[in-house]
Amino acid sequence: MPWYTVGFSIMATQASAITFLSAPGQAFTDGMRFLQFYFGLPIAMVVLCITVVPIFHRLKVYTAYEYLENRFDLKTRSLGALLFLIQRGLAAGLTIYAPAIILSSLLGWNIYLTNIFIGGIVVIYTVAGGTKAVSYTQLGQMVIILSGIGLAAVLLFKMLPDNLTFSNVVSIAGKTGKLNLVDFSFDLNNRYNFWSGIIGGFFLALSYFGTDQSQVGRYLSGKSITQSRLGLLFNGIVKIPMQLFILFIGALLYVFYIFHPQPIFFNKVETDKLTNGTYKNEFVELEANFSNVQALKKQETLLLVKGLDAEDEKIINAATSNLVKHNLESDALRQQARDLIKKNNPIADTNDTNYIFLRFVTDFLPEGIIGLLIAVIFAASMSSTSSELNALASTTVVDIYKRSIYKKGDERHYLKASKWSTVLWGVYAICVAQFANRLGSLIEAVNILGSLFYGTILGIFLVGFYIKKVKGNAVFTAALIAEGIVIWCYNYTAISFLWYNVIGCLLVVGLSYLFESFMTDKNLSDRGKIIQE
Repeated sequence: MPWYTVGFSIMATQASAITFLSAPGQAFTDGMRFLQFYFGLPIAMVVLCITVVPIFHRLKVYTAYEYLENRFDLKTRSLGALLFLIQRGLAAGLTIYAPAIILSSLLGWNIYLTNIFIGGIVVIYTVAGGTKAVSYTQLGQMVIILSGIGLAAVLLFKMLPDNLTFSNVVSIAGKTGKLNLVDFSFDLNNRYNFWSGIIGGFFLALSYFGTDQSQVGRYLSGKSITQSRLGLLFNGIVKIPMQLFILFIGALLYVFYIFHPQPIFFNKVETDKLTNGTYKNEFVELEANFSNVQALKKQETLLLVKGLDAEDEKIINAATSNLVKHNLESDALRQQARDLIKKNNPIADTNDTNYIFLRFVTDFLPEGIIGLLIAVIFAASMSSTSSELNALASTTVVDIYKRSIYKKGDERHYLKASKWSTVLWGVYAICVAQFANRLGSLIEAVNILGSLFYGTILGIFLVGFYIKKVKGNAVFTAALIAEGIVIWCYNYTAISFLWYNVIGCLLVVGLSYLFESFMTDKNLSDRGKIIQE
């Protein structure tokens, strides 16, 4: 593949429907601080171009995990492949669930049947196409995606009041905490700050792009080392601006809903159940109170704009203070609505972050544009899920089945096994999708899931690349212990998930070095005793 196909394929694999559904909602509710998550990515791309790409090309491997057997042993290769299969299989389920949200919301379909429908289509597409089809279709899908998102931002801005300038919109979002792009405070329990992004994000990106077969498989398809490097660098340059733009749409949405009626809860399926159920009167009262608060927010925002135009700090400060207070009031009412939804339907998804951008699209955009944006989200989902299923199948066949289960088959046999493996992983991903509505913001959930495993996998590869004295037994034992500690941190501490990548990686590197040193010292001691005897 040429570098631009590699680059767009890498971006499309990473930028699933989750990105375009969940990221604007993330910025709407929590501001744009999520951008810090990507700060370490460009540095990781440079490191991978210098170190990992030439190694993989020189070894002529099909999967990243083949290297681990050459460097260590079969059990270490199998462990690396198994860790990848577990986390990527779970992530594939989330990327199937994201477009299922759309169809179920638009057409009123049952979300569980929709997961099966969407997953089935993607499985057929991937089994029929293979790696080359995945890479080439992703190029066209990314063009559709970027065009559609750009058009949505333009239309969103045009629907704001005529007297609002772009500067006014940015100021309103900034004064209310939606443009909280960089936080330099160091806090292990804070999910998104400069340090977690630049350090934890670097380790996560290094592992994701350097050891995850869904990405390694994309740039291994480059026609040369140079083409693979250019594809990775393209991703490193473009990813942060693209994510900034998508998150800024969420900040724009916040300003938009000050001047347009905002639903108290964005998942229409659940609010319709309330308005037709036992708690109808309580919900109607909540909506009325919410509308009153929104009217006060609009009033204070107009005062803020007046103060900004007149450069009157007294008016600006007073309006900002009142606007922040009304935001807290509206958040409290939204929480009461969530509690009521849960009371009405105990299995309801009460996190509506994933529905915010979708609700804007369906409520306010013209039919043709809605169709384009739905196509955008489906294209993103198909590109990401197909890459994941393709990588899961190749890893299962090359690293597990062909290496350890059935070694005597011909190429035709392994091709057939790969297609069946794709089907089985597709079924597994669909099963995972059935539980995804319990995970909240999908863009956070998919990255938390990856962070549970990426640090350990990265640690294994770094030991292989740079600490030549460490052998298979030491790194295998260290990886098992490190993975156990990371899972313990997730269950019993408040440490931000980005730091799991650092913890897992450093534990594998440190423990494997100690274990190997201990084993070497013990062997030397044993030899000394034999000589003495």
